[in-house]
Amino acid sequence: MDKELKYGLGNYQQTRRIVLAVLVVVLFAALLFGQSTFPPDTAMHETIEMFGVLLIFLGIIGRLWSTLYIGGRKSSEVVTGGPYSITRNPLYVFSTLAAAGVGAQIGSFSGIILFAVLCAGAFHIVILREEKFLKETLGAPYQAYLARVPRFFPKLSLYQEGDTGSFKPRLLLTTLLDGLVFLMALPAFELIDGAQQSGMLPVWFTLP
Repeated sequence: MDKELKYGLGNYQQTRRIVLAVLVVVLFAALLFGQSTFPPDTAMHETIEMFGVLLIFLGIIGRLWSTLYIGGRKSSEVVTGGPYSITRNPLYVFSTLAAAGVGAQIGSFSGIILFAVLCAGAFHIVILREEKFLKETLGAPYQAYLARVPRFFPKLSLYQEGDTGSFKPRLLLTTLLDGLVFLMALPAFELIDGAQQSGMLPVWFTLP
């Protein structure tokens, strides 16, 4: 067993949390000096922001839904029900959705795309490492799952309810707390808007 397998799936899940936190912090820091081409308080700016709020809540709810099914079983069995019947990585899909919602808080379409693409790209690296581990650990059943269900983009026609397994409140709480990282963007970007309008923060670039 190589070094990656020795550390196990928990190591990759910790990496996922770190990647998510670092991405949000770095992108947030970069956007301190960026502004949408749609001025604050305009209809388009507000509409994009509200769409982003919807994406954030959909992402958080989707992550909770996914946790109900995976429930700490990812490294011990092939979970194929619920969100895992339409994509192999629903936690990453919903995290990317929420990250896009964070990007929308700048009031820019480009912010949505930028956050989503960077988040999905970073998660792709983690996904490949997880897949290597799970192929070694779960064998043929997981190989069949790989062949049937897409890695990232959901295929809704494959949906099956499946079994949620045993309920683990602690895991749901952890997932919910992770989701608070996304919600923190809402007041943070309001503060940035205010600071930019007052001249406290310079605007170095604009995004459409």
